[in-house]
Amino acid sequence: MKKIIPVEEGDYYLTPEGYRCFTEQYHLKRGYCCESGCRHCPYGFDNKTNSVKNTN
Repeated sequence: MKKIIPVEEGDYYLTPEGYRCFTEQYHLKRGYCCESGCRHCPYGFDNKTNSVKNTN
């Protein structure tokens, strides 16, 4: 079961279009990659190849 992470200040910002964009800080707190191609993904997921980029 996925745990619920409370959203705190600095976890997201609103884009000019009004969407909520989660920051790297939030993704790291969550602890896993959702594989959605997030703008600030610290895990290196590449939406085009559907794989995690090598971080070595």
